[in-house]
Amino acid sequence: MRAARFHGSRDIRIDDVPDPHVLPGQVEVSVDWCGICGTDLHEFLEGPIFIPRKGEPHPITGAELPVVMGHEFAGVVSAVGPGVTGVSEGDRVAVEPYWVCGKCSACEAGRYNICRSLGFVGLAGDQGGFAERCVVDSRWIHPLGDLPTDIGALVEPLAVGYHAVRLSGLREGGTAAVFGAGPIGLVTAAALRAAGAGKVIVVEPAAARKEKAVGAGADVVVDPTSDDAAAAIRDLTGGTGVDIAFECAGIEAVLASAIGSVRPGGTVVNVAIWGHAPQVAMNDLVMSEVTLIGSLAYCGDHPDVIALLHDGKVDAEQFITGRIGLDDLVTEGFRQLIDNKEENVKILVSPKEIFA
Repeated sequence: MRAARFHGSRDIRIDDVPDPHVLPGQVEVSVDWCGICGTDLHEFLEGPIFIPRKGEPHPITGAELPVVMGHEFAGVVSAVGPGVTGVSEGDRVAVEPYWVCGKCSACEAGRYNICRSLGFVGLAGDQGGFAERCVVDSRWIHPLGDLPTDIGALVEPLAVGYHAVRLSGLREGGTAAVFGAGPIGLVTAAALRAAGAGKVIVVEPAAARKEKAVGAGADVVVDPTSDDAAAAIRDLTGGTGVDIAFECAGIEAVLASAIGSVRPGGTVVNVAIWGHAPQVAMNDLVMSEVTLIGSLAYCGDHPDVIALLHDGKVDAEQFITGRIGLDDLVTEGFRQLIDNKEENVKILVSPKEIFA
């Protein structure tokens, strides 16, 4: 079958790879759509980061370069291994793309998303969504019901925002600021609106993304190039600051502004994956007893996100800004998101050769 594999920085190739085999307890998915994630872009430009280097095999999969990419995907079940229940061939499903050890303290506590040996399907092995078919353990399969698979491919990024909101402890009617209206910032804003936030403020300089932020659920959009974002947010909240701020940009100045935008005793949630070690003004945290927490991916969040989509509480269609075939992955996918990021949110890729 055909699959997009990462061979090194700026080197992604469409290769012929062996067909996957379904073992007991596993499910094969014929992939309809796979989204391109910001993490994929980081790997393309700066990697390997999460992808295991040559000579440094992943502790669970044993894989090293090259690996199959793609982790935001959905499709139709094409084979079911012995011992699998609750899913049948022909079912539309989304995949929670994990490999976890099941033995470390995090896994035993049910927080498998911070497993000490964590690996992502599409980043750490020979399975991924930028391939015609993918095999995963049945625990990671989430039925979509009558949701179409293009919307199913958005469950994974939506789960990132949903998890961050859940982790933040936001109460219904609470106030929140989202810094950055890229894909993760937009889905975080949508998750906040679905969670019943009283006011959602988005900070974003790009005109095209400002418009998308309103559609995602922002009550107010602040332009940091014309306003001091932290000061503007305090003004919009009666001088107090928001309850929760979400850093979705991975930029030091933005993190500082997020810290400055929350009320005394407030919380800043870092959702972004950083390409470097940032400097943080710790006294800004200390003097206002601000809590800074990290949020990684998702843990048990996919069913809730699928329910939100079924109930119409999140409009996911608005985030799809392009659809391409696997052969155009780099030129019309990665390069578009890198060179024209203001105009794009989520580009979906079909690994099927019939895509036109």
